[in-house]
Amino acid sequence: MREFHGKTLDPFQEQSITFLEQGFSVVVSAPTGSGKTLIAEYAIEESLNKGWISVYTAPIKALSNQKYSEFCALYGDDKIGILTGDVVINPRASILIMTTEVYRNMVLSRDPLVQDVKYLIIDEVHFISDPERGTVWEESLIFSPEHIRYLCLSATIPNAREFADWIESIKGHEVKVVTHHHRPVPLKHMFYDTEVGVVDFPALRKALEHTQYPTYEKAFHKRQRHRSRQQDEGPRHEDLVRELVQGREVPCLYFVFSRHRTQMMAKQLSRKMNLLTPQEQAASATLVREVFQKEGPQINELISTQLLKQALSRGIGFHHAGLLPRQKEVVEKLFAKGLIKVLYATETFAVGINMPAKVVCFDSLWKYDGRSHRFLRTKEYYQLAGRAGRRGMDLVGLAIAVIDRRQVDLGRVAHLIEGDDEPLESQFYLGYNTVLNLILHHKPQEIELLLECSFAHFQKYESGTRSQGVLTKREFERKKTELLHLGFLKGEELTEKGWFAAHIYAHELLVAELFTGNFHERLSPFQLALLTAAIIYEEDRRDVFKGLKNREVGQLIQEVRSHPTASRWLRPQPIISLAGILRMWYRGCQFTELLEATNLLEGDLIRIFRQTIDMMMQVSKATNDQVLKDKLAEATKAIDREFVAVSFS
Repeated sequence: MREFHGKTLDPFQEQSITFLEQGFSVVVSAPTGSGKTLIAEYAIEESLNKGWISVYTAPIKALSNQKYSEFCALYGDDKIGILTGDVVINPRASILIMTTEVYRNMVLSRDPLVQDVKYLIIDEVHFISDPERGTVWEESLIFSPEHIRYLCLSATIPNAREFADWIESIKGHEVKVVTHHHRPVPLKHMFYDTEVGVVDFPALRKALEHTQYPTYEKAFHKRQRHRSRQQDEGPRHEDLVRELVQGREVPCLYFVFSRHRTQMMAKQLSRKMNLLTPQEQAASATLVREVFQKEGPQINELISTQLLKQALSRGIGFHHAGLLPRQKEVVEKLFAKGLIKVLYATETFAVGINMPAKVVCFDSLWKYDGRSHRFLRTKEYYQLAGRAGRRGMDLVGLAIAVIDRRQVDLGRVAHLIEGDDEPLESQFYLGYNTVLNLILHHKPQEIELLLECSFAHFQKYESGTRSQGVLTKREFERKKTELLHLGFLKGEELTEKGWFAAHIYAHELLVAELFTGNFHERLSPFQLALLTAAIIYEEDRRDVFKGLKNREVGQLIQEVRSHPTASRWLRPQPIISLAGILRMWYRGCQFTELLEATNLLEGDLIRIFRQTIDMMMQVSKATNDQVLKDKLAEATKAIDREFVAVSFS
C-alpha cells in the first residue's frame, strides 16, 4: 500500500491518485470524512514538484480561507495564492485557491492565467445541483480549456458515472469514476424526544404510533400566533446536551439553521453548564487571548466577541457565516484542540471544514431556505450528519435529530435515514453575462456547440434522465434579441455598454445601464456607494435598519425613479434602509455605533461593505470614464477603512 503525508492510503485514494498520474480526470464519490482531501493534496504536491499551476475551488469563502491557511502551512506562503473577491493574495502563485465564482469569471473572460492551469480541483462538486449557484459550476467546466484535468470531489453521488460521461462528452478525454461507500466510522441515526429521550427510529415510531399530531404546516402557522407559548412546550436543547455530557458523548456539533439562534442557544447553555476542567479553562483562555490580542479594540468591544468569550470559557461555542473571520478562527482552533465540548453551528461549518465530532445534533430537520420552510434533503442531511465520528477515536458516530411531536413526519424521517439517494441534476440557467461573453469570445458556430454542452442538455438528450430545464438555441436567441433591443449589441458586435456588462458578474444589465450613460454624472461619491450597496443587497424581511431619508438620499431616489430601467429593477426601500449605516460609516463612526442602527450581525454588516467595494471595483475596471473611476476610488477609500479591511484578512 502506498503512503502519503505519513498516512497509508485507502484503496479508493490510491486508485484516484493512480488515475491522476495516468492523465485522466477523476470524479470521486465518497462519504464525508473518508479522506477525499488527501487526494487533492496529492494533486497539489504533484503540481508543485512539476512546476504546474493548479486551482482549488470551493463553494464558500470560509472554506477557501481555511484551505489557504492549511496549504500555506504545508507548502509555504510563497507557493499559495487566494482569490475570493474580498481577498487577493499572491495571484501568480503555483497553487491558487478561489471560490468557484471567481474561477468561472476568469474562464468566461479568458484570463490568460487559465491557459497555464494543469489541475482544476472542484471541492463539493454536488453544488452543481444548487438551484441558485449550480450554473456557476457548470460554466466552470464548460468554458475551461480542454487541456485541464479535473478532480471532482463530493459526498455520495448516485449518478457519478453519468456526470463523468458528461465531462467526457464536452472535453474529449476519459474521466474515471472512483466510488467509495465505506465510512471509516459507522454512522448511527438517533432521535431525541422529550418523553423517551435518545432512541433509534423503530423506538421513536413505536412511541409516536398511537399519538396524533398536527402537520408541520399547521404547526408552523400556529407557531406564528403563539410563538412564545409553543417555544416553551418544545424540546429543550439543554436537556439533550445534559444527557450527552452525562453519557460522555462529547464533543458535540449542534447544527442550527439560524445564525441568531446559534448565539442564543450558546448563551443559554453557558449560563447553566461549565464543561471544562480548570486546566482546560486556562488553556482556552490563553488561546483566546493570543488570537484576539492581534486585533484592535473594536473587535473586542463587539457584543458577539464578549458573548463568544463568555461561552468559550465554559467549553461552549458558536460558529456561523455572520461572524468575523477572527472570531471563527478562535472557535475552529479551540474545537480542533478539544476545548469546545458543544459547538452550535450553522450548516456552513460542514462544507469542507474537516472538524468531526463524536456526536452531531440537529436542532430540527426543517430549515428556512430563503423562500420557505422545508424538510432537509438527503444530501443536506448527510453533509451534516457525516461529521459524526472521529477516525481512530470513535467506534461509531451518532447523528441525533431533535424531534418536535407537533411537526414530525415519520415517513420523511424514514426516507431521510435510508441513505443519500439524490442524483446530481443540472440547474443550468443562461445569464446575460454569459450570452455577452459567448458573443465576445466565440464565433457563431462555436456558440452553437457550446449551447449543447450543458449538463441539462446531456441529461435529456444523451442519458435520457430528467432535468430541470434544457438550454436551447431559442433561449440564446431570445436573450440576444433582448440585448439588441437594450443597446448592448449592435448586429453581432458588443457595444460599449455590452462590453461593460460582459465584465460585470452580478446584476450586469442594471449596473451597465446606470454606469455607462450620464446617470452617474449627477451623483456624488457617497450616492454612488449607496446606489451600489442597494443593488447588491439581498433583502430579508427580518432585517431591521434605522433608515435615513435626507436631501442627498431623496435626490438619489428621485434619480432612480426617473431612470427608465432603474425604476423597474430597483426599489427605493433598500436605498433608504442602507443609507443610515452607510452614511455613519462613510463619516468615520466606530463600528460598534453601527450596530445600534441595525439588527444585522457584525459579519453580515461587513459583508455588505465588502460586496459594495467589490462591485465598485468591477465597475472601475470595466469603465473608461476617468471621472467615474475617481468618484469610485473616493467612495471605496471611505468605506474600506481599517476595520473592514482587517476583518476579512
